[in-house]
Amino acid sequence: MEKFHNIENEPFVIDQLKRWSETSAYCDTLYPINETHRSPYRHNQKLNHRIILWQGDITNIYADAIIHSINRVFIDKDSVTRRLFLKAGLEFRRELSQVTKGCPTGEVRITPGYNLPAKYIIHTAGPHYNAKYRTAAETSLTSCYRNVLQKAYDMRLETLALCVINSVHYNYPPDEGAHIALRTIRNFLEMQEELGCVVVHTIVLVVESCDASIYEVLLPLYFPRSLQEERTAVLRLPMDTDYIHNDRRIRIIDNPQHFTYGGDTILNMSDHAFTQMQGDLDQQRLLGDRPPFPSVIDQILAKEMHDKERYERLLRRAKTEDLSEISGIGCLYQSGYDRYGRPVIVFVGKWFRFKEINLDKALLYLIYLLDPLVKGDYVVMYFHTLTSSQNYASFTWLREVYNILPYKYKKNLKSFYVVHPTFWTKMMVWWFTTFMAPAIKEKVISISGIEYLYSIINPKELEIPAFITEYDMTINGIRYFQPLASVST
Repeated sequence: MEKFHNIENEPFVIDQLKRWSETSAYCDTLYPINETHRSPYRHNQKLNHRIILWQGDITNIYADAIIHSINRVFIDKDSVTRRLFLKAGLEFRRELSQVTKGCPTGEVRITPGYNLPAKYIIHTAGPHYNAKYRTAAETSLTSCYRNVLQKAYDMRLETLALCVINSVHYNYPPDEGAHIALRTIRNFLEMQEELGCVVVHTIVLVVESCDASIYEVLLPLYFPRSLQEERTAVLRLPMDTDYIHNDRRIRIIDNPQHFTYGGDTILNMSDHAFTQMQGDLDQQRLLGDRPPFPSVIDQILAKEMHDKERYERLLRRAKTEDLSEISGIGCLYQSGYDRYGRPVIVFVGKWFRFKEINLDKALLYLIYLLDPLVKGDYVVMYFHTLTSSQNYASFTWLREVYNILPYKYKKNLKSFYVVHPTFWTKMMVWWFTTFMAPAIKEKVISISGIEYLYSIINPKELEIPAFITEYDMTINGIRYFQPLASVST
């Protein structure tokens, strides 16, 4: 795909951007092609022409409307909300406070564009993600995208700049959110075509650097640019077919004579092909008219390839992006080698402020630092010294990181030492390694003092902050280590 534009000052006209139909199709030779496998999202050049993938500042684009995802948790200096505050004007700032308070999750509110190039701003509030209530989060996020598109349709807006509504600050996995966004957009555009009433002519998917590679890879699954992409997409779409088609289920309404999409009656159902006799659909499925979905082996192969590609994309980003803001924190670094010549990775928990740092860049820095080290055996030392609730990562994020990292990270990890653990730490470690990461459960070792590490690593090789050593002396004293009581490696 052509390199993304990133415009900081001058407004950008949509006609200057390259359409998805104008980009080159990806020729994938990794996946076996089966002629009977057909993706539910067929190659459609007309729909591809309505999509633009663009990396840049959404506040600088000329469009009938732009989308603003309300974030009530954390607003950093590079957020869309902050840029709107700076560019839209004082009247917008006053109105935004009311919009933020009065916009429930999944619903939308609209304001004028004020000083922005766009005519309108459509605000929506994305959901929090909890693995226990995954279905609820998916339904809420689908409602966000669907209501945004419905509002644009009702207002007869022809061009729409659509940002990523799900947020890592709400613990929403970026790739799962991208699947929901693209699926909902595809279904909306198909619905317009089926109804013969095309209102929204262009949708610009405006992504930040953290989401660009995800959308670049997933977009061909829902908007294939060739028959080859369509045939390979079926192996890379989510495995649960109910998940794929969840937002296309039939709704029963009081008056079936008219089809209602949102609030406007726009088509007489009796004139639509859907109401005509189609025969016994169940019998057609039994007779094999329905194209078969991939076998279990195909699904496993697809998942392995998908995980490998995702990690390689992250590795490429880690080697090219500026990660100085994360490396400057100093919470993760290599501290020499242990007595067996294995690299030692140190993680200082107190300096890791989970709710304040850019989690996407934190993951990239982790990959950047560890990828060349995990080709062989390695050791991790986590110092829980003087940490607070601000330093605790969520289980959702930890699970996502654990699942992203390939097998070599788990296989070559020889020991994971937790220094100065608390009762809370021991309980959380037990829970995580029992239910989420059983492969490393036997490798996690809790120790109460620094000197116990000296049987594993020379004190001159272990570089740690002074506050950890001072705290250790206050609770343990000095020379408390006995070689015969050393921990195992």
